[in-house]
Amino acid sequence: MEFLTDMITFLLARKKWWLAPVMIILLLVGALIVFGGSSAAAPFIYSIF
Repeated sequence: MEFLTDMITFLLARKKWWLAPVMIILLLVGALIVFGGSSAAAPFIYSIF
């Protein structure tokens, strides 16, 4: 969690707002991989792609 707070602080200090959507997409894809690999819903998630 320290990494996320550092990134948010960096975004606020440096005004790099274009990085926010990139970070959000990466977090969502990471959560999808974790959720899809370890749940009973994995076949349904894999069928989306």
